[in-house]
Amino acid sequence: MRFRREGSCFVLNIHKSYYETLYSRPVVALSGYCAKYDLPDSLYAYLAYGGTTGSAKDALAEGMLALATEKGLLQPGQTVIECSSGSFAVALAVACAHSRHPLMLCMPATVPLERQQMLTKFGAQIVLSNYVYGRRGVEQRAQEAVEQTGGYFLNYFDNDLNAEFHRRVTGPNIAKATGGALDAVVAGVGSGGTITGVGEYIKAWYPDVKVVAVEPYESQAIGGGYIGRHNIPGLGAGFVPENYNPYVVDTVLTVSSADAERAAREVLFYDGIPACSSAGATLCAATQLMGTGKCNRPLCIFAGRRTYE
Repeated sequence: MRFRREGSCFVLNIHKSYYETLYSRPVVALSGYCAKYDLPDSLYAYLAYGGTTGSAKDALAEGMLALATEKGLLQPGQTVIECSSGSFAVALAVACAHSRHPLMLCMPATVPLERQQMLTKFGAQIVLSNYVYGRRGVEQRAQEAVEQTGGYFLNYFDNDLNAEFHRRVTGPNIAKATGGALDAVVAGVGSGGTITGVGEYIKAWYPDVKVVAVEPYESQAIGGGYIGRHNIPGLGAGFVPENYNPYVVDTVLTVSSADAERAAREVLFYDGIPACSSAGATLCAATQLMGTGKCNRPLCIFAGRRTYE
């Protein structure tokens, strides 16, 4: 509940939905981190996380459903189908429950039973595929489910509504908060929607601002390098997502899992921000840029937080 003043009166300002609070996230200066590394006090973070999963995926899931409805792609009560078992699956399950859409999640049979049961408790119907066929097998199972149920395949790795959400929400939020007084925007690449949507918006209004993509050092699909296992959840899917637009990206940087974790821990200690390792990866990349003099006013997109209890 918020108040705003009009003359001598205070007017109650109540959000219509909790999701409204997720659509407007703050930009903060990382003054403590900058002091630690003797950097100019002009390093910023857009805190995109919030909601059930503590990540940017909560707002994205609800936003993509709203956009699909707006464009006539998703009808009231229609089943939503997606290939996911991770944090986006949880975010989508909550968003579907909120908007009254049945949800069918397709995933490999190797997903732990505990995870399947948890998603079922969130209201999702689980559809399993043979793990030997990989992601293609899961997507094929999803297409079969569409034919059988008449559902809508959200497919957030290959759906421009993902980037459209960031063109309408994340990009404008960053521009409004900073007035475009940046020289770089640094974002990790997972499904590709954030870097594409924010990059396209920022380049349209501030063409001199550099757009920097970050991926794990251990899994360099974007840069065309070695693809292996890493420990930065939310980044490095092991392939180049269809959402990814390379034409708005000026630089691709890699960050190791260990360095990402270290940066996340340091920004907690020095600025009180409970960043997850994917956020740490963007911070580490921005530090590289500032350390080499390639930028002086970068903004990192922190797409997730860590919970300490």
